[in-house]
Amino acid sequence: MTDWAAVGGATWIVTHVDETGSTNSDLVAQAALGAADRTVLVADVQRAGRGRLGRRWVAPPASALLFSVLLRPRGVPPQRLGWIGALLGLAICTAIETATGLKADLKWPNDVLIGGRKVAGILAELGSDALVVGAGINVTLDAADLPRPDATSLRLAGAAANRCDRAVLLGAVLNNLAGLLGRWVAAGGDIDRSGLRAEYLARSATVGRRVTVHLPGGRTVTGIATDVATTGAIVVESDGLPQSFTAGDVHHLRTSS
Repeated sequence: MTDWAAVGGATWIVTHVDETGSTNSDLVAQAALGAADRTVLVADVQRAGRGRLGRRWVAPPASALLFSVLLRPRGVPPQRLGWIGALLGLAICTAIETATGLKADLKWPNDVLIGGRKVAGILAELGSDALVVGAGINVTLDAADLPRPDATSLRLAGAAANRCDRAVLLGAVLNNLAGLLGRWVAAGGDIDRSGLRAEYLARSATVGRRVTVHLPGGRTVTGIATDVATTGAIVVESDGLPQSFTAGDVHHLRTSS
C-alpha cells in the first residue's frame, strides 16, 4: 500500500483520502482554520471536482492524480499570485517527462497537453490568507473514460504501466514545485526576475499559434497569440493590433495550426 504521507519528504505535509467532494474546497476550508504552508491533499475520487469556470472534473477511482496544495507565499504581493497555476503547470510538465519520458506543453491559461491533447487541468483559488492550487492529471484512464474528445491520459499517450504510479508522479511534481516556488518567492513574485516567465513561454503551446478567443456575450477575437504578459494575460494580435485578455475574461481559447 502506498505511504502517501512519505511523498514529498519533509518539505510537504501530504494527506491522502479515498474520496472527497473537492480537494481544492477542502483546503480552502482548512486555510481558514490556519492550515500550514505546503499542506497537500490527494484523493482517489472527487465527487465534486471542479475546473475553470465551474466545469466538472470526473474520473474513475484511482485513475487520475487528483490533488491540491495550500501555500502561504510570504513576500509575494496579491497582484502577482495569479502565476501560481503556471508554476504548477511547469512542475507537472517536468514531472511527466521525468516519470514517463513523454513531452508535455502548456496551453494558456491552465491546461497541460501531450501531443496537443489535454492530460491535466489546473485550478487556483484564494482561501482566507492562503493560496490553494489543485490539479487533475489523467494517468490510467482508458479512451471510454476520457471527459472530452480532445483529452488523453499518460497511458493512452504511451507511458508504460510501470511509469504510471500516482505517488511517484506526485512526488516529482512536488519536488519540482518546491524549486520553482523558491525562485518565485525569492524574486518577490516577479515572474521575469525569477526567470520563470521565460521558462513558461518556452513550454507554451499557445504563443505563436493562431487562436480564437471566445468572450462573454458570444463575441470572438481571432489572431496570433504573441505573448503572455507579466500580468498573466494572453496577448493576441488581431488585425494588426495587440489585445490582452485575462483568464477571467475568456470562456474558451481555441488554437489552430
